[in-house]
Amino acid sequence: MTTAALIVAAGRGTRAGGDSPKQWQPLLGRRVIDWTLDAFHAAQGIDRIVVVLHPDDLHHLAPDPRIFITTGGDTRTQSVRNGLEALASNPPDYVLIHDVARCCTKAAYITYMVDTLRHSETPGLAPALAITDALWTGADGYVTGTRDRTGLYRAQTPQAFEFTAILDAHRTYDGDAADDVAVARAAGLKVAIVAGHEDNLKITHPHDFARAEKILGNQMDIRVGSGFDVHRFGPGDHCMLCGVPVPHDRGLQGHSDADVGLHALTDAIYGGLAQGDIGRHFPPSDPQWKGAESHIFLRHAVALADECGFKINNIDVTLVCEHPKITPHATAMQATLSEITGVASDRISVKATTSERLGFTGREEGIAAQAVVTLVKTCA
Repeated sequence: MTTAALIVAAGRGTRAGGDSPKQWQPLLGRRVIDWTLDAFHAAQGIDRIVVVLHPDDLHHLAPDPRIFITTGGDTRTQSVRNGLEALASNPPDYVLIHDVARCCTKAAYITYMVDTLRHSETPGLAPALAITDALWTGADGYVTGTRDRTGLYRAQTPQAFEFTAILDAHRTYDGDAADDVAVARAAGLKVAIVAGHEDNLKITHPHDFARAEKILGNQMDIRVGSGFDVHRFGPGDHCMLCGVPVPHDRGLQGHSDADVGLHALTDAIYGGLAQGDIGRHFPPSDPQWKGAESHIFLRHAVALADECGFKINNIDVTLVCEHPKITPHATAMQATLSEITGVASDRISVKATTSERLGFTGREEGIAAQAVVTLVKTCA
């Protein structure tokens, strides 16, 4: 069984305001269409995605092997038919038809629609919410009457259908329709109602962008990573700590420059990403890393976090030693960590403690460091 997604994005969306159609407008640092596409990419059971665009908008969407683009018509109904015809040469078993402006749809809900349709006895499913508010009629700013809300629903997308059935329904439909359920019912197809979701907002008016930001802003993947590292003292006249050379009568020994603070922090980021540790990415057996500056490792971890879609929210590093004294250099360390990671210095803590003369740090045989980071990813 194969399932395609058809995303309708050819409208002009003038009621939403702005200088461009709503699907191309920014939303939490991305475009509306990007949130919608990411949800379908992340969903299970979607084999192909067709996006229907206005002919003037083709340049807005970069080439992507996961997406087939076709152009829309003068009405939503015609645009959907164009998308269905684009799939007809290699038809899927099922299709989910979705309005691009419903950018708060969750990947898990899309997966649910796919699974439910595959086990349904009807050729169509549509999400909806029962009307719970009182209904009025009105004119000139005054209430003129009431209406019974029994059996009334607010329609949502994605609406899911057996592909051949909805294609045939569109081919025989004349005129424009409010949605694909109307087209299906005109062809005599039964469409079952499934529970929709209050967060499945359709951006229609300018104030809807703020509502969508609130919904999408609450969809976050938050990770906490911790790192710990130790280096012993040896000959030298300074220690590299959190990227800063700190004068001391001994240096730290290691395969690289032995910056115990940067090593702990790097491992904390790798840990939060579930990507192992420094040794996995920079094996000590590799001679090219002999004496390497540890900021190289940290920059790699930061880049990997960015590649995985995570932002480093805050950093906390604790150095454990009797000497050298850390406090006089803490501000410089914060500034250096900020430069390397791109995290604002007021989100970076560098502090020190002793081990009360206990253990190897108490005997001044070396320095230990512990680091904790919070990684945040805003998800579709």
